[in-house]
Amino acid sequence: MVMLLLGACAQGSGGNSASNVVTIGYTGPLSGAAATYGEKTLRGLQMAVEEINENGGFEVNGEIYTLQLESLDDKYLPNETAANAQRLVQEHQTPIIYSPHSGGIMAMQVFNEQEGFIIGGYSSEPAITEQGNTLTVRIPPSYHGYLEPFTDYAKERFGTRLASIPPVTQYGQDWANALLPHWESAGGEVVHKASVDFSKDTDFFTILTNALEHNPDVLFIGGPSEPTAKLAQQARELGFEGGFIIMDQAKLDEMKTITGGSYELFEGAVGVTPLIYSDFPGTPQFIEKYREKYKEDPGSESGYHYMSLFIFVEAMKAAGTVEDVEKIYAHIQDGVEALPEDKQVYIYEKIDETGGFVQQMRVAAVENGEIVQIKVDE
Repeated sequence: MVMLLLGACAQGSGGNSASNVVTIGYTGPLSGAAATYGEKTLRGLQMAVEEINENGGFEVNGEIYTLQLESLDDKYLPNETAANAQRLVQEHQTPIIYSPHSGGIMAMQVFNEQEGFIIGGYSSEPAITEQGNTLTVRIPPSYHGYLEPFTDYAKERFGTRLASIPPVTQYGQDWANALLPHWESAGGEVVHKASVDFSKDTDFFTILTNALEHNPDVLFIGGPSEPTAKLAQQARELGFEGGFIIMDQAKLDEMKTITGGSYELFEGAVGVTPLIYSDFPGTPQFIEKYREKYKEDPGSESGYHYMSLFIFVEAMKAAGTVEDVEKIYAHIQDGVEALPEDKQVYIYEKIDETGGFVQQMRVAAVENGEIVQIKVDE
């Protein structure tokens, strides 16, 4: 009887059993030029995991589960992402693995269906949900929705001559391949094309000098906020007075912090609306929690990751399983609909048939040293 009682105590009631811990995987840049970006994506997941566990976990088919987060550094390199994902599956049987860059997401898509895990893809790259992969979720909206409002604003305010300096990453090149034809179809002219490798380049003098020799009205730049801000700052130091089209990975409020706390440097920049200027039902609560924990303002990376994990948990509850990834994936729409209002840092309308979350686009620009909202026609 003593042995039986000890065995019962060891197993506990649901949530105390080791088998009742669901491990969520993350592989992203936690070192190198994109380390700040990677850390902010990871923070959102950490906050969600802590909050769910502190509230007693979640119930699936009468069993209580808690979450464990396993994170690995991939240095923004797709081959490292793939190796990390294999390790996470083999060592932790992770049903969901997050990656915040398109190269890493596509590297995992080679084998995630066979290995049986859902990719939580934090990239606006539309190609990640156009591959026909049945277990990929695109968390932010596709960048295709930004092409028209970004182009219209920059062209009307500054002129038609565009110099393109995206990062060398797959995401950067795909963004450029989408924007430049759109710019030309809208009556603009692409006067210069180049790329920047933020993992190697820290001084952008030569790249910018070559671009500015062509007298552009607008520079197309982007990537992680920190190097993007430094690139824009150096353009101003070299005398550039035009506008910036900022790829959606970089955030205007984070760029401002990096370059001294003023938006004046980025006058005329158009990009996505910073989270702190958004007004969704769960935004104020999330901002307050984030500021209390990290002593700074949150970015959209943290907000999206935080919210998405609550959606995945709701999907597990609706599916009645924490292991069958096909069933979990099939119930993500239920997760969207069941998301509590105080977790709605953004509002998703639905998940579409390819696995992309759908929401209203939010665009902002810097005018007279302040952030202003730009109306987007849906």
